[in-house]
Amino acid sequence: MHPVTESQIRAAVINASKGEAKRASIPDLSAVTWEDIDLLGWTDAKRPLHSYVALEVDGELVCLQLQGSEAPPRKKLLCAWCEDVVDGTRAALFGAPLTGDAGRRGNTIGTAICADFRCSRNVRRAPTSFEMRTEDPAMLEWFREQRIAGLRERSAAFVRAVRDR
Repeated sequence: MHPVTESQIRAAVINASKGEAKRASIPDLSAVTWEDIDLLGWTDAKRPLHSYVALEVDGELVCLQLQGSEAPPRKKLLCAWCEDVVDGTRAALFGAPLTGDAGRRGNTIGTAICADFRCSRNVRRAPTSFEMRTEDPAMLEWFREQRIAGLRERSAAFVRAVRDR
């Protein structure tokens, strides 16, 4: 992901009002290792049921406001974005208001995402023996690249679903 500023993030929010985007708490961007992430996600420190995720979709920065649930899920969830089987118990349900008229009517779309938005780290970890039965460095790198591409594809598809409905 390319480095972004606080003002770029606020301007990129597509499914919340400009006032909500202005009031959102933004994490410390100087602490972000941009080359190691595909998306930047965080929970609003002032409003714990509101989270945000910023990512590049079709070459543009897009930021979504997400609404979390007060109650933890009854079952273990697999993150729909990183599909990590090692840390699949830390996913949570998030809803995203749609853009445009549908969003103004209160329509949302939801998915399960890592509760702490660790998807970029998950897809970059070394595969377990369960996932890969090889020590071949080329195969391990291929597996990692496929996981990164899958994360980017699935997270972008969710953004498009929010934006284009």
